[in-house]
Amino acid sequence: MEIKFKLNGKEIKAEAEADTILLDFLREQGCYSVKRGCETANCGLCTVLMNKKSVLSCSVLAVQADGQEIVTLEGMQKEAEEFGDFLANEGAEQCGFCNPGFIMNVFAMLEEIEEPTEEEILEYLAGNLCRCSGFVGQTRSILKFLKYKKGGKKEA
Repeated sequence: MEIKFKLNGKEIKAEAEADTILLDFLREQGCYSVKRGCETANCGLCTVLMNKKSVLSCSVLAVQADGQEIVTLEGMQKEAEEFGDFLANEGAEQCGFCNPGFIMNVFAMLEEIEEPTEEEILEYLAGNLCRCSGFVGQTRSILKFLKYKKGGKKEA
């Protein structure tokens, strides 16, 4: 089946089998930040933005992307690099395997909640698993990033 959608700002027209999951389809398109983890919609590694909302690409069919706007980490390099500095400064990037899905969820959260509280951050990111460090460093990095975005100084 032919699908047309916008991927990271670029118009895409491609063939997709009816049973192809979005995760596999995006990797075929060169979006290697989209990772396979649990395949049961429980880890957040495959998170992408569909129309600015986070979706787990392991539980969405590629044909559902037809007419939609999909953004992966490859389409958010500048923003991801900026936020990634905050993760690194808090020691929250350890192995880095969960970072792409985590970062995508952070930016989806910021689209939805302008000034999230620490409790809202933890609730919003509950679907992302980090086996290295838990969420203490990640939460600190988000709070510092939010403060910086509001015009504060970048803390070391």
